[in-house]
Amino acid sequence: MASIKDVAAAAGVSVATVSRVLNEHPSVSADARARVLASVEALGYRPNAVARSLRTHRTRTLGLVISDVLNPYFTALARSVEEEARALGYSVIIGNADERPGLQDHHVRTLLDRRIDGLLVSPTDGGSPLMLDTARAGTPMVFVDRWIEGVDVPVVRSDGRAAVGDLVAHLYGLGHRRLAIIAGPAATTTGRERVEAFREALSAHGLPLPDAYVGHGDFRAGSGRRVTESFLGLPEPPEAVFAADNLMALGALDAIRARGLRVPDDIALAAFDDIPWFPHTDPPITAIAQPTGELGRAAVRALVDRIAGRPARSVALPARLVVRRSCGEPGGDAVTGDLTGFRQSSGPSHASAPWRPPRESPP
Repeated sequence: MASIKDVAAAAGVSVATVSRVLNEHPSVSADARARVLASVEALGYRPNAVARSLRTHRTRTLGLVISDVLNPYFTALARSVEEEARALGYSVIIGNADERPGLQDHHVRTLLDRRIDGLLVSPTDGGSPLMLDTARAGTPMVFVDRWIEGVDVPVVRSDGRAAVGDLVAHLYGLGHRRLAIIAGPAATTTGRERVEAFREALSAHGLPLPDAYVGHGDFRAGSGRRVTESFLGLPEPPEAVFAADNLMALGALDAIRARGLRVPDDIALAAFDDIPWFPHTDPPITAIAQPTGELGRAAVRALVDRIAGRPARSVALPARLVVRRSCGEPGGDAVTGDLTGFRQSSGPSHASAPWRPPRESPP
């Protein structure tokens, strides 16, 4: 294996000059830089990353702690984070919190021990003292998707409030009046925010949200199944169920089918977090899509700014309603959007606004 001395000898420069080239120091002439890089390529030299990190106090490594790697939303988010980080010259180490605060903190401690340059976290709850201590210690950190209130850390997330309003207007226009929600954990910001948005949207249409129509899940399919079973057991079941997460929506679908009921003939179903197979279910599921790819990219850029000492602001990107046929929409081809991320600059599409019923629809 070639050494840095071999590279210096082949390029006809000193070891110090090779080191400056590898560390992108501006004092090296263009000719010397070209000869060093050519020798590095010809000899297949690979710098010692550990030794370099001790000298520069940088590892060119980011940590990412996601809430649940089995959730397709977080899988897509992790992919976009890794792609953007690689484009900027960073590697990513991923930890799966499995929706458990203790495991989340374990991953954070491990990543900090590995001398990562910065940390991306989607918190599993809002009460981790470790997160507060890490932020106070000056560790470059960015919250993505979820956040912890009161912690001074930039947040990169989607804003689904308008899309939830579009969904409720869509359901109302289809004649649905008894609307229920499978909410996420109240300990998470996304769990609380989506319930609040749903409640506000119902109120705008003069519709109540009885306590019996609010069931709290854990962003897992089993909880969606359990909550939906309780809805279907009510004396007056809801006409439409909104699952505040894709996995809970799949659990809801299981519960509905287990009762011998059909979507949307017997009950409507919609979801937050669009996923690639929603267009292929029977019927295709109407959902709110987050710009997952852009969220991951924006989170990495914000974190790299913090690492470099540049200011990084919080970012909220709009989610959008993707109308399909699980709520009683007219027949036809499913309307699909970009399920891994979309940009605000993209042109108008049929998925960017809710379907509106004809005037003769029920009042």
